[in-house]
Amino acid sequence: MDFEQNDNLSHAAEPRPDVPISGFGVGAPAAQPPRRRSGWRIFWRIVLSLSILANVVLFVMLLGVVAVFATGQGGFLTEEVVREGPAKNKIAMITVQGIIHGQAAGDVYRQLKAARQDRRVKGLILRVNSPGGTISASDQIYKEIRKFRDEEKMPVIAFMQGVAASGGYYASVACEKIIAEPTVITGSIGVISSYFVVKGLLEEKLGVLPVIVKSGKKKDWPSSFRPPTEEELQYMQDKLISPALDRFVEVVAEGRAGSLTSEQVRDITVDAGIYGARDALDEKLIDQIGYLDEAIALVKSMAQIGEAQVVQYRKPFSLTEFLSYRKASLPKLDRNTLYELGTPQVMYLWSAH
Repeated sequence: MDFEQNDNLSHAAEPRPDVPISGFGVGAPAAQPPRRRSGWRIFWRIVLSLSILANVVLFVMLLGVVAVFATGQGGFLTEEVVREGPAKNKIAMITVQGIIHGQAAGDVYRQLKAARQDRRVKGLILRVNSPGGTISASDQIYKEIRKFRDEEKMPVIAFMQGVAASGGYYASVACEKIIAEPTVITGSIGVISSYFVVKGLLEEKLGVLPVIVKSGKKKDWPSSFRPPTEEELQYMQDKLISPALDRFVEVVAEGRAGSLTSEQVRDITVDAGIYGARDALDEKLIDQIGYLDEAIALVKSMAQIGEAQVVQYRKPFSLTEFLSYRKASLPKLDRNTLYELGTPQVMYLWSAH
């Protein structure tokens, strides 16, 4: 009896699993540690997103820069300040540099277009340092300068540096006035044509005999496969040299009207000689001897403006054009090269062989 009673007491002393040991909150679950919901995770996600977006933008900009340097921007020119001054009055300086050919004429056209689009331009200086070049390109530059003068109604003068002869002078007479540096070489008002005769090289050295089939006697005059006859030389004189010279005389007489007559220009072309600045002034081929500052002062006086900013236009660097130039500089012998060597080039060019 006593044994059973003690046994019941021992069972009653054992804790029941559904009864909490502590007396706090009967039936309530055990307390859990509170979660720490910090804003740092959200902050770093924002930072990462912005970083990715910034890298994408930089990559796109890099592609754009590479594209500009690789191909350049068609017709786009940068403006470089040559003389400081108020930008509300500008004098644009257009450059004719080196041998005049089709690309040079295109460069002048683009520079004139940039000057047209800037309403602040009040005058123009054509800076020439060229011994001349092809007849067509020289005439294109002359035509564009005259067109600019007629349409824009602003003073346009030529400023000669170094060598401004033949086609370089042809382009200069499109301007109202001509100023030349004291050391300039100009003149050479005339036409020249040259080509190579390769008969001896082909037949005697290489054993190559050219065969020509033509529809008329003069179809291949002159030919690089035989020395020219007197008749062929006179033919070139009549058909190529004389018409080009007549055009040159006409252009100079028109550009220097009031200073030179057609007869006086024709007399100068008899020997097609070159002139220094002093002799050119005496022959009335130029109006003044001076430097760039004198040219700028003359334009400001003609435009009736005080101070002015002098600018010039340049093409931005193009990787494609640079590589093309490097590639073109490598000598190669193909059909086009042979054609150029064998075909007479009639040019307004001072050429001292």
